[in-house]
Amino acid sequence: MYEIIMNRLSNNPSSPKITKICVRDIHKPRDFTIDNSHTELVTDVNSILNDTTIDLVIEVAGGTSSMIKGAVFDALRGGKSVVTANKALIAEYLEEIVALVDEVNGNSNSSSSKGGVKFGYEASVCGGIPIIHSLQSSYKGDIINEISGICNGTTNFMLGKMMDEGAEYDTVLKEAQDLGYAEADPTADVEGHDVRAKIAILAKLAFGVTVPISQIPCKGITEISVVDFAYAKSMGCTIKLVGTAVRQSQFGEHDGALSVYVSPKLVPLDHLLAGATGCGNAVAVDSANLGTASYTGPGAGRYATANSVVADVMRVANGTCPLTPFPLSSSSSSAGTGSSSSIDIDNDFESAFYIRISFQDGLGIIRSVGDLAESQGVSIHSILQQPITDRMAADTVVTTEACKYSQVKALCELI
Repeated sequence: MYEIIMNRLSNNPSSPKITKICVRDIHKPRDFTIDNSHTELVTDVNSILNDTTIDLVIEVAGGTSSMIKGAVFDALRGGKSVVTANKALIAEYLEEIVALVDEVNGNSNSSSSKGGVKFGYEASVCGGIPIIHSLQSSYKGDIINEISGICNGTTNFMLGKMMDEGAEYDTVLKEAQDLGYAEADPTADVEGHDVRAKIAILAKLAFGVTVPISQIPCKGITEISVVDFAYAKSMGCTIKLVGTAVRQSQFGEHDGALSVYVSPKLVPLDHLLAGATGCGNAVAVDSANLGTASYTGPGAGRYATANSVVADVMRVANGTCPLTPFPLSSSSSSAGTGSSSSIDIDNDFESAFYIRISFQDGLGIIRSVGDLAESQGVSIHSILQQPITDRMAADTVVTTEACKYSQVKALCELI
């Protein structure tokens, strides 16, 4: 980011300049050169927040600690625009951020992008893909029905390895950690928490409602095995970790409550989401006017993320960053600058489901599963089973007709 702004854009007289960088250790070696005549390294964030010559603060530290939240909120209160890549902070404090930006800007009902503090967060979702800006600007005359996406490069890399090489979960996790894709503690990625924060942000953008992340059903990839990919292949599918926000339209187009969830999904091999490989990300947006539009590209990486940060910085600098970070707002929201949206939230979503059941071979297994499914009102669509080679440890797969998440969850607990 520093290199792009201070070097590549240096010939542009209107380009912003980075005057201070807050770091933990000033003496730590860095792999880029800092021009000390223009930029000062500091260890106290208040030296930035209290500097009246600074108009914009970039936050890329991540996390939701009181120090990080305080820095972002204090910058906004102090009349400084903020650009951030911190999806966790946005998802956790979304309504507070929207309300604070609105408050600082004087509860203006003007749609003008001139003046006031701005809040840019393009880099918070899908790295270098400009999905935030697209949703802010390109769907104003449209109605979005569904937005779904592969929003985590680490898990997409891991699932791709399992699909292509037949490697087990523990093996691909270690490789992802060795390559620097996964953290030493990979929980946020592999349990789906990272995607959950991102789909909460996309849902707010697409539908104007805030869905608390604690209410979003979330299942990661830790229980996926090579055997699941064998079954997926037999169905002409692959497996992807997908965040989804969809209108459950039961009574006509655009009707129905909003469901937001994160789960591994069987994705047909000819579907656009199946084409996201390696650490790539992909988002599909289904809307009334455009049908399905796709956005693909690098979901992580130094320059991909930096490019999105710089794009936001330049939008703030040239006055094109929206005055309100979320064009739609719920009717109960304290934000006064966006259009109103009133949609009920129902995260007991409806779908067909894939259930893999491990068992010791014996009589009556399928009958027992069928009886339990009937007891929960779940209709079985198909039963799949690879040839049994070990009667002490085998698997069978049941796919269901469309049913509620609560129904299949109860069925799995009974099984």
